[in-house]
Amino acid sequence: MKSQDTAQTFGEFFRLKRITLGFTLRSFCERYSYDPGNISRLERNILPPSIDKQKLEGYALALKIPRDSEEWTIFFDLAHAAKGKLPEDLLKSPHILSILPAFYRTARGEKLDKKKIIQLIKLLNDVGKKE
Repeated sequence: MKSQDTAQTFGEFFRLKRITLGFTLRSFCERYSYDPGNISRLERNILPPSIDKQKLEGYALALKIPRDSEEWTIFFDLAHAAKGKLPEDLLKSPHILSILPAFYRTARGEKLDKKKIIQLIKLLNDVGKKE
């Protein structure tokens, strides 16, 4: 079985957290008043997760993910990735927004020249310093 660090999707991450807590699907849903059919579809990536903050927080707390932990961030990031959306905190960051075009080009297989790579590294380092 994969560790939580290697979960590739929101559904996999959710399922691994639930199993790690010792819950079956039904016992988890009974405990937290969730619909087992919806949670099953969510875990199998058939139903995309909500990116509503309150809904995600409810899931995260039920899964015993510590607030503001790395797992918390991963959980929210995976939900947004599943919806094809950028998390709101990233959308509000001019530094992050400034590196996205270079990321998009790289993801599409375009090569960055040395100058652009240096600029990208500088921007990434600047973002890390602001946190």
